[in-house]
Amino acid sequence: MNAPRTSMGSVTLTAGIRIAVAPFYLAEQSEPGRCVFGYRIRITNESERRVRLLSRHWVIVDADGERHEVRGEGVVGRQPTLAPGESHSYSSFCPLPTPWGTMEGEYTMTTDDGKLFEVAIGRFYLAAPDDSPGD
Repeated sequence: MNAPRTSMGSVTLTAGIRIAVAPFYLAEQSEPGRCVFGYRIRITNESERRVRLLSRHWVIVDADGERHEVRGEGVVGRQPTLAPGESHSYSSFCPLPTPWGTMEGEYTMTTDDGKLFEVAIGRFYLAAPDDSPGD
């Protein structure tokens, strides 16, 4: 399988919630055998109802095909509530033992009346430049 050589983000819309992801390589935190990638996520409520993000689930696959799953409450320690038209942005990071990989997942959200629903986070690509220390 050939490695992608540019980091490519994703934009998905589920139940009126838009998730936009912009990944980037963190050269200063990477070293041979360990590539670190950052990503910025913007969650926008395009629905007619107020929603709250409760938890996240990530599926991370490295270039060797190793799959890791991460589950947790909220995002970077928060469980943001978004009224119609509001957005929440945050940044996080993901270390990989290989110079490229993918991430995708979902957020579990709730409406004010307690209805739970899943919002997809489309697959995005993490790729170090050819001359990176992690190569």
